[in-house]
Amino acid sequence: MDRNHINRSGPGFSRREFLKGSGAAVVVGAAATSAVEAPLEAQQPATKIISAGPHTITLNVNGENKQVTVEPRVLLIDALRNDLNLTGCKDVCDRSTCGACTVLIDGKPVYACTRFAIEVVGQKIDTAESLYSPEKTDDVVTAFCKHDAIQCGFCTPGFVMTVRGFCDQNPGASEEACRRALGGNICRCGTYDGVLKAAYDTAQIVR
Repeated sequence: MDRNHINRSGPGFSRREFLKGSGAAVVVGAAATSAVEAPLEAQQPATKIISAGPHTITLNVNGENKQVTVEPRVLLIDALRNDLNLTGCKDVCDRSTCGACTVLIDGKPVYACTRFAIEVVGQKIDTAESLYSPEKTDDVVTAFCKHDAIQCGFCTPGFVMTVRGFCDQNPGASEEACRRALGGNICRCGTYDGVLKAAYDTAQIVR
């Protein structure tokens, strides 16, 4: 028997009619969604896609522009140490916790192991090497020597850069404020007392 000729009592829809109606509703809904999303997509900035191959970039390090050729995955610490021979920042913990690789980026203390080299193009990078020249030794270095805040030396470059950045931004800081600022740096030799005194002295000199 032809099912299309079966008499139905009362209102209702066959499965074929239901599917036809559902298909039309999906088409209309998709068209409406596309109409709304199109203006939103037009407002979105185009995503900058960088190839995985080596790129030649310019880094401003210690007041000089330096060109390096690196892959996008290369960390700032590796570009500084391996490409520019600036070995002041130390790769100690490999977990972004000890602070031995601290540098200043636009005056702010930052772990160099937490930034890709291509991320800091156009920013001002200062490493521990910037604190000494034949003409002048930075006050923070003098303070570290005065208070014997050095033992093995692996953590020292990170500490002096943290102190330099903090004191520049907080002249005249209290001892307690200096203590909190040094919380991101670890000294396995335990020279914390000397480091804290050096940080406090430097903050007063800046004031």
